[in-house]
Amino acid sequence: MENPCSTLTVRGSQVNTSQDEPAASSPTRCNYTPSEIERLGRERPPAFQSLPVELGFCFSLLGSMFVSEYFVSGFNVLLPALTASLNIPPNASTWPASVFPLVTGAFLMPFGRLADMYGGKTVFVTGLAWFVAWSIIGGFSTNYIMLIFCRALQGFGPAAFLPSGIMLLGSIYRPGPRKNLIFSLYGAFAPVGFFAGIFFAGLAAQILTWNWFFYFGSIMLAIVAIASFFCIPNHTTPRRKDHKVDIKMDWLGTATIVPALVLIIFAITDGSHAPNGWATPYIPITFVIGWLFVGLFVYVEGCVSEQPLIPGDMFNIKGMKALTVALFLQYGTFGIFIFYASFYIEEVLGKTPLLTTAWFAPMCIGGLVLVTVGGLVLHLLPGRILLLISGTAYILCALLFAIIPESPNYWAYVFPAMLCATLGVDIAYNVSNIFVSTSLPLARQGLAGGFMNSILFLGISFFLGFADLAVTQTEELGKRKSYKVAFWLGTGIASVALIIMFLGVQIGKAKSELTIEEKRELERELTRRSTAEDSRA
Repeated sequence: MENPCSTLTVRGSQVNTSQDEPAASSPTRCNYTPSEIERLGRERPPAFQSLPVELGFCFSLLGSMFVSEYFVSGFNVLLPALTASLNIPPNASTWPASVFPLVTGAFLMPFGRLADMYGGKTVFVTGLAWFVAWSIIGGFSTNYIMLIFCRALQGFGPAAFLPSGIMLLGSIYRPGPRKNLIFSLYGAFAPVGFFAGIFFAGLAAQILTWNWFFYFGSIMLAIVAIASFFCIPNHTTPRRKDHKVDIKMDWLGTATIVPALVLIIFAITDGSHAPNGWATPYIPITFVIGWLFVGLFVYVEGCVSEQPLIPGDMFNIKGMKALTVALFLQYGTFGIFIFYASFYIEEVLGKTPLLTTAWFAPMCIGGLVLVTVGGLVLHLLPGRILLLISGTAYILCALLFAIIPESPNYWAYVFPAMLCATLGVDIAYNVSNIFVSTSLPLARQGLAGGFMNSILFLGISFFLGFADLAVTQTEELGKRKSYKVAFWLGTGIASVALIIMFLGVQIGKAKSELTIEEKRELERELTRRSTAEDSRA
């Protein structure tokens, strides 16, 4: 992207002023030269007084991603043991796994707005504390109803700290290599937490008891929460930095979008297990009511709300619409792959929980290496190229399991599938979050975090429900073939997403540049100077 400040510089260093108007004694932020912009994009942000303080902040943010993925991935591996221990009936078997991302996805946008209103640290730490409490209680579940209830309430924790985490990263770090590296490390801890969840779930299921999965997670959560309280800067509220910003909660938007999402996902998820399937009266009723709420939400956002929960002008960003649809489809493929790959390995291939954990190891190691390296080259390679690589990896991870033989060679099928899965989700997550957070102003960083994470969680919940319906309708073919139906569904969804990415998304290099506020300041300065010159003429 061309440096906007170049229009105000002479020989790359000084503001171009006329003889009648002397240069300002102290340059404004829009007077940065290209070399200064590059330097600012690499140096430690002023919010951190020292490198140890920044490292503590990074530990808190990376740890939050770690524990979030821990409770998503590990639970899928733990579910077979939980089903036997708590006597979970078949018609409720998917709910303990799906209710957590459902609640999280439904409330990400409201909590993102709260982060913009009250500051990232407040919402972030509160979300972690809430998550700790309900993770401990979940470990003491005595029946599947209590377990589902605890998993649902757990979902409010990530709904709070995931968007506020993106807000903290987006508001503290300016565009450039340092922001790219921290964002990539943040994404890299997703596969690390993912593998840790699988490891501790396998350990709890095979050697200890399932409760210990929750206890281990609670201990890690508590450590991250304490570190966050002491290491995250307090001055991260947009209203304190710019008194012109008066951010308000969109209560009408929240009251319409939350029930819309819950009812639609409920109908899709429960439709395959209801007594008469989709012919059961409450399934189509909840589905239709959910879409009526969607229509009401669109009306409220466009015609009623003073500050919409999802502002329409956010989609004026070039390629934003196509990116949203493609990511929604790709995250759905990822959810299908993760859920059914663990079941396929354990139930069809007959592997133990610990061996299943070992088979998922490439997702951790490969993801950590690939994403960290990616953080070092995001300012060198166009985002569009990276997203196309990610989209191809999504297709391959599902396709390899769709064509896997009865006695597969691990290195030929499972290993590359795991690498492709982490390559797909981590690159897409990092590139899209950096792009959106850089494209939105400081007062909308919570919106950026809430929106991008809601696509992730809702994509997983939405398409996992359809995959469950497909598996249920083909269960007479046997587990092996019915699970393959889910993988073929994921392959098709990922293929459509790649086409959308190719045709509609144009993202350049994530290099050092002015922030949105600095670009607006530059525009105002140019307008003022142009008006002054016209009046003198």
